[in-house]
Formats: sequence, structure tokens, C-alpha cells
Amino acid sequence: MGTIPPTFSPLTPGKLLRIKQFIPDILPMSKSKFWDGVKKGIFPQPVKLGPRVTAWKSEDLLALIEKGV
Repeated sequence: MGTIPPTFSPLTPGKLLRIKQFIPDILPMSKSKFWDGVKKGIFPQPVKLGPRVTAWKSEDLLALIEKGV
């Protein structure tokens, strides 16, 4: 099994992340608080990948983190 390069990050530009991939490890909050922020327009809007599959662009999440939320 290979090792993960030190530059690996789930927030590498060009990725789509499911909520469980960044809540609470990258964004320390509950899923319900994050969804509330999405509905209020505070947090980025998701991308629908299917009827029951939702993801967020890593670039949007990086911008959110840089904004200091």
C-alpha cells in the first residue's frame, strides 16, 4: 500500500466533496448548522449529483474557510 503524499488534501481544487467528508473535521460544526447556513445563503450551494446525492465544490469550501467562517 502506498503512502499519501503530504500535499494531499480533501480540499484540492477540482474535487466534489460529500458533507461527511468535511463536517466536522474540516469545518467544525454540525451538519444541521451547515445546512441551515446553506438555506440562508451564508454557505455555498451544493451540486446535485443524483436524486439522493449532494456534494460541494472544494473551491467553494476553500473560499468559505479563507473567509473565516
